[in-house]
Amino acid sequence: MRWRRCAASRGRVGWRGDARPPTRASIAATLSEAGFEVGAQDVLTAPAVTAAHLAERHPGARCLLLNSGDIAADLGDVTLVEEGADVVVVGGAGPGFDYAALNRAFGELQRGARLVAMHRNLYWRTDAGLQLDSGAFLLGLERAARVEAEVTGKPSPAFFAAALARLGVDAERALMVGDDIESDVLAAQRAGLTGVLVRTGKYQPETHEEASGTPDHVLDSFADVPALLGPAP
Repeated sequence: MRWRRCAASRGRVGWRGDARPPTRASIAATLSEAGFEVGAQDVLTAPAVTAAHLAERHPGARCLLLNSGDIAADLGDVTLVEEGADVVVVGGAGPGFDYAALNRAFGELQRGARLVAMHRNLYWRTDAGLQLDSGAFLLGLERAARVEAEVTGKPSPAFFAAALARLGVDAERALMVGDDIESDVLAAQRAGLTGVLVRTGKYQPETHEEASGTPDHVLDSFADVPALLGPAP
């Protein structure tokens, strides 16, 4: 079987544990430096998918963005405002998720704005250890405003469908490698992809044991993926 590859990212965490949100171009550059033949066109970020979702489902919407870091490069023509929003868009958590920002988003939701979230991850790993991610705050906004978010990134099936469409392959020919068993691996398997969990990054044994399903494969490191795939055709 011949496998195709693309890189998928939530589009806001730095690869070295900093708060700098990488763009598609910067992710591609990082992978290229590591020896992967990857261009920006091969990278699919949650902000890019969110921009496409907004254009399709909420064309011309005025959006209040709740996000830490600058992701404008991947949002394209999305109209961003500070008040009077049609849609509240929740990206990656960080210092920008203070009380004032969360309360402003809550106020817009109370006034009828729709809620769109780039993902539901509860935490992520940095050089300082595990840190809260926007999924934890998203739950509070949904409960307080009595709304349900439209999720554009993982674990949304639409995110994996977008990645497969970009690759031009069927799900059974694609491999998803991730450190989040629920949002990455099991979500990919539900979409028909082969799921591979790596025991690195934010992986925790207790989360693995308590998961709602079983990964197709479990590896100690991403370095073990080539052996899993076998010799190149």
